[in-house]
Amino acid sequence: MPARALMIQGTGSDVGKSLIVTGLARAFTRRGLKVRAFKPQNMSNNAAVTVDGGEIGRAQALQARAARVLPSVHMNPVLLKPQSELGSQVVVQGKVLGNARAREYQSMKPKLLGAVLESFGRLSAEADLVLVEGAGSASEVNLRAADIAHMGFARAANVPVILLGDIDRGGVIASLVGTKAVIDPADAAMIMGFIVNRFRGDPTLFEDGMKLVAKHTGWPALGLVPFFAAAHKLPAEDALGLPTEHTGGRVKIAVLAYPRIANFDDFDPLGLEPDVDLVFVRPGEPLPGDAALAILPGSKATIADFDSLRGAGWDIDLQAHVRRGGHVLGICGGYQMLGRSIADPNGIEGAPAKVEGLGLLPVDTVLEGDKVLVEVAGEADGVPFKGYEMHIGRTTGAATTLLKLDGHDQGAMSDRIAGCYIHGLLTDDRQRRHWLQRLGARASSLDYQAEVEATLDQLADHLEKHIDCERLLALARAPRLSPAS
Repeated sequence: MPARALMIQGTGSDVGKSLIVTGLARAFTRRGLKVRAFKPQNMSNNAAVTVDGGEIGRAQALQARAARVLPSVHMNPVLLKPQSELGSQVVVQGKVLGNARAREYQSMKPKLLGAVLESFGRLSAEADLVLVEGAGSASEVNLRAADIAHMGFARAANVPVILLGDIDRGGVIASLVGTKAVIDPADAAMIMGFIVNRFRGDPTLFEDGMKLVAKHTGWPALGLVPFFAAAHKLPAEDALGLPTEHTGGRVKIAVLAYPRIANFDDFDPLGLEPDVDLVFVRPGEPLPGDAALAILPGSKATIADFDSLRGAGWDIDLQAHVRRGGHVLGICGGYQMLGRSIADPNGIEGAPAKVEGLGLLPVDTVLEGDKVLVEVAGEADGVPFKGYEMHIGRTTGAATTLLKLDGHDQGAMSDRIAGCYIHGLLTDDRQRRHWLQRLGARASSLDYQAEVEATLDQLADHLEKHIDCERLLALARAPRLSPAS
């Protein structure tokens, strides 16, 4: 039998679409179905390396894990990685197509629909159920003509839609009813029901609210989902998910959250360590003077974010931090910033430029060549690790190497300052414990991967309890893979 498909769209960004698809993927997989998650277009600088040699949004990699399958580029055929307020790097089926400003990208989208439908067809051929996640808001009618992420895709593939609203941000009745009011009637006909997410308190107090939405839209209510408190244990999709509060441990670790921060899920396990106080420092905030470790994370536009770092005064803070005996770790773009210079002669990440770095490591970086997308394994200080590389750029210099990989050395270190290209270094329990011991922190027995698995099962249990999953399956139908209006 052909695969059935169902699409979760939202009334806005960050209403929980990714989390709902992730939980449903695990719930239906546990029922014995072959499930695949799919997002036609994603915008995120949190990305993951796939087994077929490309990259996709981190949320889709987590959804693949929830479905107990390996991530593929076809799960997220169009990935936009913002490099400025107006433009993004465009990744199609895992490979960089080029850079485009927002208006330029609008004209590209009709040409990308073919790649989207091809990838969707590949997943449909190997699955019993494909769960599709929309992007942003279903009510963006100003962008509907060239849409490939919401109703444009749903209509092209004939995939039924469930609309998700977020009560925690307020105005959920208006956002659901308003969506029905502004979208095209043919698009509204694709919506089979609605779910209200992130409810807090006594659910009986919102029974009339659910009835009111159903009355004004004609869509049935399929679930009122309470706030899932353990969501912070799962990797966030984009910078909207950056923690805003300290985690409260004894040893402070500060991560510099520059505007184009990338792959900040590298540090999620630190937030689960009882002895660590993990804080993300925003522009306008100083680097805490009592931080034991300052981390410069990945960046989608290294030179632009380095300018932001200096504009925030963090270069001065870092020098003072080092004088006080603090440790510094740079990952990927952060590693490049720690060196003597960063050059982008071909304008890969912005206008061609060359800037002086922080000079804390005796290395130089040139942004050139093909993008490196590979999983790696090795050791540091005799402690093994697994991780992945995702970067453009070559870093050279006469420095003591930090890591020994299979076949070559990588990274640099000097006293308490270190940098490398390896994402996931601190996600590896062995390396994380090693770093915490160096900082004088008590490393716990946390098994991070086991914690993620347990949280995925808890999420599936949560959704099974509060969503009519049987009705969702009944509403799912076989797609039609031919372009439509």
